[in-house]
Amino acid sequence: MNSLKKQCHFCTNGIKEIDYKEVEVLKQFIDTHGRIVNHRRSSVCAKHQRKLATAIKRARFLALMPFIIS
Repeated sequence: MNSLKKQCHFCTNGIKEIDYKEVEVLKQFIDTHGRIVNHRRSSVCAKHQRKLATAIKRARFLALMPFIIS
């Protein structure tokens, strides 16, 4: 078994807050259908995964990001 774990993108880069207006950062955590990628695949810690999901949902509501990608 591989003992190396991926590190959280936000913890390693020292990003304190996840802003819903930074659409390019949020797009990294959306799959090809427009769904939010789970923490196992994105290797984001639980604290940042919750903040990330909230930021993506806010960006969708304000029409900065699409709800689905067809």
